[in-house]
Amino acid sequence: MLQRLGGVQLDTISVLARSHELVAYARHGAIARSSIEAAYWGPKSSTFEYWSHAACVLPLEEWPSYEFRRRAFRARGRRWHRLEDAAASCAGVLKRLRTEGPLTARELGGAKKGGTWWDWSETKIAAEWLLDTGELVCRERRGFQRVYDLADRAVPADLRQVEWSDEECAIRLVGAAGRSLGVATAADLAAYKGIPTKLVLRVLGATDLVPVQVQGWGKAAFVAPGAIDVLDRRVRGRSVLISPFDSLTWDRARTERLFGFQLRLEAYVPRHKRQHGYFAMPVLGANKLVGLVDPGRRGQTLVAKQVTLRTTGAARIVAAALVEAASWVRCHDVVIERVDPVERTAEVEAGLAAYG
Repeated sequence: MLQRLGGVQLDTISVLARSHELVAYARHGAIARSSIEAAYWGPKSSTFEYWSHAACVLPLEEWPSYEFRRRAFRARGRRWHRLEDAAASCAGVLKRLRTEGPLTARELGGAKKGGTWWDWSETKIAAEWLLDTGELVCRERRGFQRVYDLADRAVPADLRQVEWSDEECAIRLVGAAGRSLGVATAADLAAYKGIPTKLVLRVLGATDLVPVQVQGWGKAAFVAPGAIDVLDRRVRGRSVLISPFDSLTWDRARTERLFGFQLRLEAYVPRHKRQHGYFAMPVLGANKLVGLVDPGRRGQTLVAKQVTLRTTGAARIVAAALVEAASWVRCHDVVIERVDPVERTAEVEAGLAAYG
């Protein structure tokens, strides 16, 4: 899954589960959450964390492809945080890891100074800077805390020894983004991997992506080999809740262009201004997005704090998705608090009764 998607975005918000778990659940069904964690970060995993379109867990084989970004960090000389004594702080972190093995920020001496969560300690800033520049790597998490390790120790030598130019990195990442997306504009490809659009345009001719026109799109698009072959394939899919950070939907402009579906994450919007809820999750029915659910939990009850229906027939699809999600997170009941439009509340409740 990770190789096909090219990366899975990480986020600290946890409602039914953390976003990286929801991404795996959407594609594999109700497999054990412990198995998901082991696949991402277990001793047999082949992954690392780095900046792609956001903080992501990535296939380890892509380590050389992100040298363009590590090089850019080194050229800039610092991240947005400032270190009072960068050389001493970084040297201290490297010495601890060299002598004690992989450690979390807490084990290194604390992630913050004691104030608000963004008030990072010197040690945390140093560790993140060394991660940015490639001296450290994160290949494991403990209790969702990053575990820092020396790249020289944790990344295979054959990957560390590859030195690609920015263009060579971009060729590989743009091609990978095209295969993950199927069909995409240059801006889509750039956003998917966090590459400047100018660089994408410069290397497109060196990839295996083919220029195409997509009806209704105002810009040129590019299709991956084999993607057109599936256009006439009959789609059979589950009814499933999708994380707002899932690569299927996190690019809001692309989501609207593909599905005619507007999506906005309202977790950081003041409560009184939210229209769909704190963590409104799109609901996928086969190949269409049909509505939104803002979920929560009370004990062993999954609570749909708000259900928003966007299409005819959405109520039954949403109900099926809620029942399956409840089973996965070991909830025994599903409760609906609010439906928009309110006159369709009975449809959703009837759907729950049919699946329950």
